[in-house]
Amino acid sequence: MNFDVELNKKIEEIEEIIKSYLPKEEGLQKTVIEAMNYSVLAGGKRLRPMLMQETYKLFGGNGEIIKPFMTALEMIHTYSLVHDDLPALDNDEYRRGKKTTHAVFGETMGILAGDALLNYAFEIATDALVSAPDERAAKAISILAKKAGIYGMIGGQIADIEYEGKKAGIDVVEFIHRLKCGALIEAAMMIGAVLAGATDEECEKIEQVAADIGYAFQIQDDILDVTSSTEVIGKPVGSDDKNEKSTYVSIKGLEQAKKDVLEMSEGAINTLKTLSCENIFLENLIKALINREK
Repeated sequence: MNFDVELNKKIEEIEEIIKSYLPKEEGLQKTVIEAMNYSVLAGGKRLRPMLMQETYKLFGGNGEIIKPFMTALEMIHTYSLVHDDLPALDNDEYRRGKKTTHAVFGETMGILAGDALLNYAFEIATDALVSAPDERAAKAISILAKKAGIYGMIGGQIADIEYEGKKAGIDVVEFIHRLKCGALIEAAMMIGAVLAGATDEECEKIEQVAADIGYAFQIQDDILDVTSSTEVIGKPVGSDDKNEKSTYVSIKGLEQAKKDVLEMSEGAINTLKTLSCENIFLENLIKALINREK
């Protein structure tokens, strides 16, 4: 099957899974639920739940337990974007070609919608554990919490904020990229592996694969911030320069950044190929990230 056709089919399937877990827009808390659902349904590549699902399949997983974790991770990713767009942070009014949550619902509701998405993500994940008590699910929740927390995504966000307007070296940029972006990609693939019953050694390899993918993905974001347009990527370009952020591109240069994205992506695929199992779509998905334009 054509990769783009298969990709779109999988995105549609993931959309339906996510929609099935969204809260009903009713009650006195209806406004924040509307803001939550608006944020989650604003589009996107659904990369993280897709990587989770495909890693799950890679190790032979075929159950329903993966679905709540796919949704929970996407909600955590979405809440981070909602908060990232707030006036106190990047102050962006557009994302994915649509008005950001705070631009539509107001700053206060944007804050609360992000808070609610984070909490609701863990409601979904823990409900899955209660419904089917399982050591793998418990481990998956632990991974989800750690990779989203101060030693993961939030830790990267903190460093990103504190180094705005300051000269940062490549070690700081790598720390920010690997945590702010890479941590949730690591969570996606590790949870997929754990829930499918992968060994500890296999999970370690998957974590390395995901770390390389996450770093390369964020470097590509830096590249697009200087080479693309708002119309193509659906959000303002040049925001890194506006916020006086040191980026991989500003330190290494555009051409070196492009070469490094290719090298890291190829490294991830090579590590993936050392496993005894195979998922061709997953390999093609990683390759597609190299040349993405948005």
